[in-house]
Amino acid sequence: MFVPLSHPPGHGQADFGEALVVIGGIEQKAYFFAFDLPHSDACYICAYPAANTEAWLDGHVHAFAFFGAVPRSILYDNDRCLVARIMPDGTRKRTQRFSAMLSHYVIGDRYGRPGKGNDKGKVEGLVGYGR
Repeated sequence: MFVPLSHPPGHGQADFGEALVVIGGIEQKAYFFAFDLPHSDACYICAYPAANTEAWLDGHVHAFAFFGAVPRSILYDNDRCLVARIMPDGTRKRTQRFSAMLSHYVIGDRYGRPGKGNDKGKVEGLVGYGR
């Protein structure tokens, strides 16, 4: 049985990927922020020297400027830059800076199950494409 995926407008998916790149003749690892709007298939990728909190926040700011809008909610994995702790009831205790960014932009956050990349398949596909 084939069940087509349906993605409502106003929701995004974000993740970080990594790839080997050559800069100045030197092979090194680069990290890239990937953001996907599944309803429209619009996407954004930006490379950083590290996948840290600053890169996560900067990636969001530039993606929102690129799209000209901010989604109502974003699906994330449980990256340590975003989630300080997964509580016993399954809720997430966000890191302080990530929580401040979500509050500033009034974004709802959703999270995939730990170890289940297919929960956010659109952005995982974008990470593979970016690599």
